[in-house]
Amino acid sequence: MEQRIKDAIALAVEARLHAYTPYSHYKVGAAIISDETNTIYSGCNVENGSYGATICAERGAVMKMISEEGGHTINTLVVVSHDTPPAPPCALCLQVLAEFCTPDTQVYLLDIDYVEKGLGDIVTYTFSDLLPHPFVLKKK
Repeated sequence: MEQRIKDAIALAVEARLHAYTPYSHYKVGAAIISDETNTIYSGCNVENGSYGATICAERGAVMKMISEEGGHTINTLVVVSHDTPPAPPCALCLQVLAEFCTPDTQVYLLDIDYVEKGLGDIVTYTFSDLLPHPFVLKKK
């Protein structure tokens, strides 16, 4: 595994520690690598009592990328959760990611036990494996 992906995993793990999850106690960390700048942006899930206002880690990382460098393409997505097999992005996140991923964007899903103890799983996909028929408007 190349060093930049290891760095993204480390930042996703760190972001996961900051997740605000008083309701579900389900912490998720994510990191994306910008295709244009190779910069890594991380995010964590932030729950809200109204539930619909909750933001997932993947969308948090996307918003950070957009706020710092504009709308670019995501080269790699890393998601760290506490599941075996590791949890993929939810449907809402997949739709948001479809704006910035290509079909070939690499997606790494990791169980925190894999990272911390060498147990659990790591699974890799392309974005098109997770969302083969995205709804994407043509950009003007």
